[in-house]
Amino acid sequence: MIIVLLANVLPLLATSPTLGEDPASRFIRLLTVFLLAMWVGFEVITKVPQRLHTPLTSGSNAISGVTVVGALVVAGSLTTGFGTLFGLLAVLLAMINVAGGFVVTHRMLEMFNPKKK
Repeated sequence: MIIVLLANVLPLLATSPTLGEDPASRFIRLLTVFLLAMWVGFEVITKVPQRLHTPLTSGSNAISGVTVVGALVVAGSLTTGFGTLFGLLAVLLAMINVAGGFVVTHRMLEMFNPKKK
C-alpha cells in the first residue's frame, strides 16, 4: 500500500517547483525523489516471482525502445554539432541496451525449451 502511495507522490515531488527555491534545496529535493524511487523500484522487483522475470525483462526492453525514440527526437531537433553528437551517442547507447536486453531474454527463453536429442 505504501509503495503505491509513493509511486503516485514521487512524480509530484519532482516536478513541483517552488518560488525562490535555491539550487541546494532543489538538489536535495531531487536527490530525495531519486533515492525514494530507487527504494520503491527495489521493493517492487524483489517481490516479483522467478517465473515472471522473463516477461519483466521484455517489458524493460520495451521501455528502452521508448528511450531510443526519445534520443532520436533529441538528436534530430538540436542544431549545434555538440548537442547532435550527444544525441547520436544517446541513440547508440540506447540501441546497445535494447539489443543486449533481447539477447538476454532470448537466452532465458532457451532455458525453457526442451533439449533436442
